[in-house]
Amino acid sequence: MIFPIFFTFFLLLSSSHASVQDFCVADLTAPEGPAGYSCKKPAKVTVDDFVFSGLGIAGNTTNIIKAAVTPAFAAQFPGVNGLGISLARLDLAVDGVIPFHTHPGASEVLIVAEGTICAGFVSSANTVYLQTLEKGDSMVFPQGLLHFQVNGGDTPALAFVSFSSPSPGLQILDFALFKNDLPTPLIAQTTFLDVAQIKKLKGVLGGTN
Repeated sequence: MIFPIFFTFFLLLSSSHASVQDFCVADLTAPEGPAGYSCKKPAKVTVDDFVFSGLGIAGNTTNIIKAAVTPAFAAQFPGVNGLGISLARLDLAVDGVIPFHTHPGASEVLIVAEGTICAGFVSSANTVYLQTLEKGDSMVFPQGLLHFQVNGGDTPALAFVSFSSPSPGLQILDFALFKNDLPTPLIAQTTFLDVAQIKKLKGVLGGTN
């Protein structure tokens, strides 16, 4: 029951992205630009460009966040290029978390397929919208706003998400702060975090400086 609901909603979401041409299958041999990938020549397009099987495979959650995201964006699913849509699978082990992150290029709709997920986002007015979602529940995350998902139960959780862009983009807040060479004193000054805690997080996530 849950999959027909999800894909019906997904198709409705995509209806506002009509095009004057049938499709623009991504040419992955060319670089991606601000408007997406250039179109593959029609003579080279095959049915395989419109089929993606990865969402049926569980992601590897044996990592620091105990979670995995399997994307079906234009880079993995060339047929969605230019259509204003994409998909992803979200696997959350017990205690799994997708940290605060944002998609600069798309809004997101999540539907829980298994388990319990605590999800929320923060508006530009710093208002928090938080909900515990059960199987069959959906939640929308507006474009560009910080949001997160946490396994809120004692069993693994599974969700599927759709995006309003074939390339929604992704920036994880923790990685932006602690998984690069941004100087620790600047992070401390701009976040009010303790230097020792910053260095600890950099050590965990692979940051330097």
